[in-house]
Amino acid sequence: MSGASPASPGDRRREAPAGGSPIQPIIKDVGEIYSRLLDHRPVIQGEIRYFVKEFEEKRGLRELRVLENLKNTIFETNERVLPKCEQAMRDNLNETLKRLQAANHMIHRLQEKEHEARKVQADKVMAREEKCIAHWEEFMKEQQNKRAEVDEEHRKAMERLKEQYSEMEKELAKHVSF
Repeated sequence: MSGASPASPGDRRREAPAGGSPIQPIIKDVGEIYSRLLDHRPVIQGEIRYFVKEFEEKRGLRELRVLENLKNTIFETNERVLPKCEQAMRDNLNETLKRLQAANHMIHRLQEKEHEARKVQADKVMAREEKCIAHWEEFMKEQQNKRAEVDEEHRKAMERLKEQYSEMEKELAKHVSF
């Protein structure tokens, strides 16, 4: 053992060879081999960039086709479908308006007829009520006359009975005095 202290594994790092050592290029080559074989970050980043670029191009083309289809559909709608719809709407609206006016006129006539029928019915009811009132008044007059007749007959019958009882009392008084 020479004058140097024994080296531990951690001390080896400290004992890195000097700049002109023959091991230096080997360490550099091992580092490059390691980064090429085991460190895939640069390759993966390149692949990701390529994938994103392809995706955006394909997506852009797809969206461009969708927009072109929409443009064609809108153009066809504006040029062909919309005028046909407007004409059909005008034709149908005129016909519908005529039908509505005819229906409105018919309903108006029906309402007038119904109003007249109700008026005739109300007049009939009023006439019946007046006739009933007249019959009632006549009936009440008859009842009053009959009551007066019955009262008169009752009064006469009472007088006759009074006379008859008074005669019977007289006769009874003759017979009792014996």
